[in-house]
Amino acid sequence: MSDLHFIAQAAAGVPEIVRRVEPADLGAPTPCAEYDVRKLINHLLFWGPSLEGAARKASVPPPAASEGEVDLTAGDWPAALAAQIERLVAAWSEPAAWEGTTFMGGATELPASMVGGMVAGELVVHGWDLARATGQHPEWDDDLLERLAGEVAKSAEQGRRMGVYGPEVPVPDDAPPLDRVLALTGRDPSWKPGA
Repeated sequence: MSDLHFIAQAAAGVPEIVRRVEPADLGAPTPCAEYDVRKLINHLLFWGPSLEGAARKASVPPPAASEGEVDLTAGDWPAALAAQIERLVAAWSEPAAWEGTTFMGGATELPASMVGGMVAGELVVHGWDLARATGQHPEWDDDLLERLAGEVAKSAEQGRRMGVYGPEVPVPDDAPPLDRVLALTGRDPSWKPGA
């Protein structure tokens, strides 16, 4: 799979997941323990412009010092998030997005290909979080998930040190690729609301 299609395939289905989130779901827990559905949507809206900017080699600081200081879920957040995902896909579909180094909202330069892998992970893993929290069952292409498992494995230990990922969840060696991606990020692939 080429870099130019990686983010588009990761994003496939996520806007539909978002559209199916009902107002009554906003307080529901998600597999991402520190976020309920509302906070997870806020997280995606909060960091989306920075991830989009990274494709253009621009440091786009988030709208506040911390996510907890701003609520971006007022108004038509489903349309806002769908539009943000569309812009993200367009930005990362340009060849230059994957070349050289870039920024992720701060001054530290990172390899653009590594950031692209993180963007794909953000879309798939948080898309799954939202879907699982609201009773949906999304599917992604196995080739995409195999590549994503490799990308997540590259940064998983660093992610754990930074508190972005939880401890790896054991899964069988022959587990489906989505389960392996989720387990690397510290999620239990069998997570269910209220369990």
